Amino acid sequence: MIRVFIADDQALVRQGLRALLELEPELSVVGEAAEGEETIARLAGTEVDVLLLDIRMPRKSGIDVLRELNASSTLPPALVLTTFEDAEAVLEAIRNGARGFLLKDVSFEQLVGAIRSVAAGSSVFQPAITQRLIAQAARLQNDFSSADLPERLTEREVEVVRLMSGGYSNREIAHALGAAEGTIKNHVSSILGKLGVRDRTRAVLKALEAGLL
Repeated sequence: MIRVFIADDQALVRQGLRALLELEPELSVVGEAAEGEETIARLAGTEVDVLLLDIRMPRKSGIDVLRELNASSTLPPALVLTTFEDAEAVLEAIRNGARGFLLKDVSFEQLVGAIRSVAAGSSVFQPAITQRLIAQAARLQNDFSSADLPERLTEREVEVVRLMSGGYSNREIAHALGAAEGTIKNHVSSILGKLGVRDRTRAVLKALEAGLL
């Protein structure tokens, strides 16, 4: 059973998400909150596998929630939902521990798939958002240290990290590139090592900053 917590300031959105998610036998909505401070307080006593988090909430925003919980190492796997196509918010959410980012107009099937992926430890970035992020990245002033690549990525590794930025799994990347899944897994390990990061999300950010995407 995947335990889901919904944090959104719109009651209708929370009710709709709860009703839809509970149609899936392996999903259980274990709590909800209407604003940031309430989200933090209620999560403290709740076991959660995936946090569905709105960016724009009163008192404390979704970014504030991510920042505070991430700093205290109490952040559950978080999937950010928003109607705002804000590249800077995407970067800030990822920097503060978000595992995925979706627009609220995604289909129910896409949302459930994203919840399953995040619960299983993967990162999920809706391709539409990723493309907007890349397009706008040149206009953003990054506040994290510049990328230092001691060893250049191969052409194939660049292809892999570009597909990673779209949230595609190793299996999907293997299918897209006509390679074996094990080969892609080796490429991902090499990419993480060369970029000096420990997960796919940070690899995408480092590659973005280095101008590889």
